[in-house]
Amino acid sequence: MSLMPYKYFMPTRVECGKGISEKTGELVKELGVARVLIVTDKGVRAANLLEGIEKSLFAANLDYEIYDEVEPNPSAETIHRGVDYLKQHKSDAVLAVGGGSSIDTAKGIAAMATNPGHILNYEGVGKIKIPPLPIIAIPTTAGTGSETTNSTVVTNKETSFKLGVLSPLLFPTLAILDPTLTLHLPQEITAATGMDALTHAIEAYTSKAANPVSQAYAMQAIKMIGENLTKAYFVGTDIESREKMLVASMLAGVAFSQSRLGNVHAISHTFGGVFNIPHGVANAALLPFVMKFNLRACADQYKDIAIALGKDVSRLSTSQAAEKAIETVIEMNQAMNIPLNIKELGVSLDYLPKLVEDSMRSGNVNINPRLTKPKDIQLIIENAYYGQLEEFSEKREAIPLPNVLSHI
Repeated sequence: MSLMPYKYFMPTRVECGKGISEKTGELVKELGVARVLIVTDKGVRAANLLEGIEKSLFAANLDYEIYDEVEPNPSAETIHRGVDYLKQHKSDAVLAVGGGSSIDTAKGIAAMATNPGHILNYEGVGKIKIPPLPIIAIPTTAGTGSETTNSTVVTNKETSFKLGVLSPLLFPTLAILDPTLTLHLPQEITAATGMDALTHAIEAYTSKAANPVSQAYAMQAIKMIGENLTKAYFVGTDIESREKMLVASMLAGVAFSQSRLGNVHAISHTFGGVFNIPHGVANAALLPFVMKFNLRACADQYKDIAIALGKDVSRLSTSQAAEKAIETVIEMNQAMNIPLNIKELGVSLDYLPKLVEDSMRSGNVNINPRLTKPKDIQLIIENAYYGQLEEFSEKREAIPLPNVLSHI
């Protein structure tokens, strides 16, 4: 945990409850806006998840347009087309409805509607200077926590790189958590997004930049995910577990907004950029291998995590209890049919040099609990590729890197 001075800042207003999205219009109207751009994807629109939201906007006499061009791992081009669409219709607020991709896209649109230039020039921390348009976020998955975070992730298609844009100005003004919107999620999305939230919470709890506030939120999120994710997965229509997963995801988002993340996200973002692998699945598959790498640096925290996930470790040593946390994550992946290696996700080691280079470019490496060098990233990826949870030895040599494909 960081011994440096820290600030806690989370300005997002959160409204949560069954059916609360049907009050979107009146909640948005309180913000003093008149024309809303709904940012979503075609799947959300086809599932009729916008119906109650649209009715509430109409009832509140708010004009709205719908931009449904969001794709997984959204690109800078998608964001700038959205900005053009927003300006064409003179919208003065952005309403995201969907998963993390929709919320990230909405943040990008809101920011670039008021700031000059191209979003790719805003990579890093604190480069956005002009407040974005008001951002309202309605998540339809319980995973990214983007509705309460200060960041957005954008894909540069030319370089196949996912970059982060971070600013306190990117916190949404309002988050609306309605579990009814998540009741009919396919099992695979429930699993991937739920494990995404767990990854956020675990990395936030163990980050070098963690503080007492971020750790409190992260630990509560871990506990709630341990108690509710598999029920949401296997039952599906259980409204209580769905609501608690939404809250847990939100709490994990609050946590990592204060502490950042770690090596899982440093690596998984490269998988999204190069292979277009869904972010939550990449996180879930990588998590046990990064935890194994970090084990010696944060065994005490992993013991806490094992307890939060419901394991009795009273008769175990600290190192044994820490291993139990890793075992529990693997068990959760197995129970929900998440691959136990990244080869099954479509990762190719032909791209290993680029994956290592792009991972090391991430600021998350610097606050990962264990000091990380390029050879460490390589070994994590290799172990995850072959599904081998081996000890990470300082003496172990990385295998020679294959040549990267010429078009990358």
